Amino acid sequence: MPTVSDVVAALDTLWPPELAEPWDAVGLVCGDPAAEVSRVLFAVDPVPEVAEEAVRIGADLLVTHHPLYLRGTTSVAPVGPAGFKGRVVHTLIRGGVALLVAHTNADRADPGVSDALAAAVDLRVTGPLVPDPADPRGRRGLGRLCELDAPLSLRDFAARAAHGLPRTATGLRIAGDPAATVRTVAVCGGAGDSLFDAVRAAGADVFLTADLRHHPASEALLAGPPALVDAAHWATEWPWCEQAAGQLDEISDRHGWALRTHVSYAVTDPWSAHAPSTTPADPSAAPLPTSASRAPSSPGAPR
Repeated sequence: MPTVSDVVAALDTLWPPELAEPWDAVGLVCGDPAAEVSRVLFAVDPVPEVAEEAVRIGADLLVTHHPLYLRGTTSVAPVGPAGFKGRVVHTLIRGGVALLVAHTNADRADPGVSDALAAAVDLRVTGPLVPDPADPRGRRGLGRLCELDAPLSLRDFAARAAHGLPRTATGLRIAGDPAATVRTVAVCGGAGDSLFDAVRAAGADVFLTADLRHHPASEALLAGPPALVDAAHWATEWPWCEQAAGQLDEISDRHGWALRTHVSYAVTDPWSAHAPSTTPADPSAAPLPTSASRAPSSPGAPR
């Protein structure tokens, strides 16, 4: 049976820690390197719900994409606004579960997070969006450039993406002409609005990513192609969990480890409900309330 150290070493070959951004916090967070491992759980977020799931299923190792502590800390006490992080550490240690983080090193790897996103939407990857200059094969890097087997309208492509990604409360947002033709697609799991210049330089028809902010998205759209499809951050990275579990299965078979791998289906996206807007964007198009239907305002009440 492998140890935590054995499994971490094997996973480091998939997502080398040296590929991580300097600001990132990847690697083993807690756990005894000499402890034996028979069951591994993969998830996006190291939140209390996922830590409890790891203990409940008897996992010896939890692998998450997002770091637990991205910034330095002086305490893991389960108190204060960030006390949930301390609770996660305590839950894992009490349950005998080690925690390993693979973040931007998994983003840049081959295959990486964006490869899993492309596969979930049935896209053919042609190369990295921002190649890693240290990779002589030209396969590592941020984001991926992809092609469709046959052209689709932006509307139909967005529907395909919505079908391929896990359901979230916010769904997908689309910017651009719904009837525009899509042949080439750039994808980036997680927040991708820093890559607009690379997407435009690559000539992609649409960019599928997450966490697009108003001003960068507006300016990118006004500057010309691509169209934009904005999904939930968690949804664009969750497919990596299944990809990663499959990779560890192959390693386990090769070494005769007989590991059991699991993927967490807990929806840890922070948005839990969606309320569609009902008021027209043009206030003049909205019917005015009648005197009979308008409630009187109390003194000092907001209007």
